[in-house]
Amino acid sequence: MVCTAARTGRHLQRYSEDNCRLVVGCIPYRYKNGKKGTCPEDDLEVLLVSSRKSQAMMFPKGGWELDESVEEAASRESLEEAGVLGNVECELGRWTYKSNSRELYHQGFVFPLLVTQQLELWPEQTARKRQWMSVAEAKEACEQLWMKEALAILVDRLTSSTLQEEKQA
Repeated sequence: MVCTAARTGRHLQRYSEDNCRLVVGCIPYRYKNGKKGTCPEDDLEVLLVSSRKSQAMMFPKGGWELDESVEEAASRESLEEAGVLGNVECELGRWTYKSNSRELYHQGFVFPLLVTQQLELWPEQTARKRQWMSVAEAKEACEQLWMKEALAILVDRLTSSTLQEEKQA
């Protein structure tokens, strides 16, 4: 069973000791043609979604709530905003960034999500557009520097694992 409504409100949101809102994001990804190749940057596609407030493209992200682990929050945000399910992998990093709409700072945690299922219906489908892109296209389309940095770390990580697999073979 898949959740049919997105969570709303901030009454369950987590905040850091210095009052930064804790935000969790995912970089949903898949391999072109369904299989891993020798060059992750060429073989990967990543999923971006539009902002609710503008048509700016970004990776799914949202507040980390009190009743969930950070990995559960990452998975939930990918489901709510992008309509994808998958395997949340090891954290890519943490960034502090200023809110676009308020004079607040957020601390963002970002995880890769290897997509296993793309849903036809999802909670925020009427509020957002989703689009699969190459890594190069995503670097151009995504405006937030911290998200571009997280994408670079993901590509580096997948490139390193591919090289290690080739050495072992």
